[in-house]
Amino acid sequence: MSFAAFRKSEQHTDLGRLAEEHMKHDLTQEDRDVLVKASTRVTTPAIIGTIAGLGLGLYAAFRLRRVRAEMFNAFRAAEKPTHVVFSGGRKEAIPDITPLMQPSRYGDIATYFFFGLGGTVLGGELGFLLGTWSASRLIDKDAARRSRIEAAYRRFKADYLRQEAARLESDTSPSVLS
Repeated sequence: MSFAAFRKSEQHTDLGRLAEEHMKHDLTQEDRDVLVKASTRVTTPAIIGTIAGLGLGLYAAFRLRRVRAEMFNAFRAAEKPTHVVFSGGRKEAIPDITPLMQPSRYGDIATYFFFGLGGTVLGGELGFLLGTWSASRLIDKDAARRSRIEAAYRRFKADYLRQEAARLESDTSPSVLS
């Protein structure tokens, strides 16, 4: 997601003002309250999912780090060959790769970072999906309310497209979408 979506601009302010007007004139107070409640039903599970995903990601990273350390200790304690004898009688030394297999601090940092990031994204997306489903169930409870909200959205979209067409024809200011 681009951070440009959070940037303040005149076009975004106009779009917000137009949406507020349609919410005031096309919807009842009860419809507006349901939309506000539906928006909290989306954000709350997304926040909880993000936090839970971060915790599970860090826990998985901790477990992976411990398993890596145990595997290294088992590898270090195992008896390893030191020489190879060829059929001609020649002996070659095998280099010790134990220091190369040792877990490093940078590997641990990368493990915690990527597992934490992955858990955060996965948990946040699952929470957002659950919240969206819950919000749509809330709005769909009353068929009349749903039709009023859909009609208000269609009117808002038509007004926005009319304003955008007027802007493009007059060529006075840039588009909201650009």
